[in-house]
Amino acid sequence: MTDKLPPEVAEAHWTKTRNLMWTTLGIWAVFSFLIHMFVTSLNNVVILGFPLGFYMAAQGSLIVFVVLIFWFSSRQNSIDEEFGVAED
Repeated sequence: MTDKLPPEVAEAHWTKTRNLMWTTLGIWAVFSFLIHMFVTSLNNVVILGFPLGFYMAAQGSLIVFVVLIFWFSSRQNSIDEEFGVAED
């Protein structure tokens, strides 16, 4: 679909899409690696009887990933609609 766009509009669409991708990848990296690197120090904080490090490793990251998927999909759809290349 983007091949029907003028080159400057296609470039603007790709720029927004690329920025969204890098933002999503950054959030994913934080919750995949950084949180788990500090799991032992996070275990000093206890929430509802569970150490925070355990909770973030077992449940928190998974919840963030699911929310991240829906957020990414919504933002990408908004970008596609803005440039007139949205799918039905």
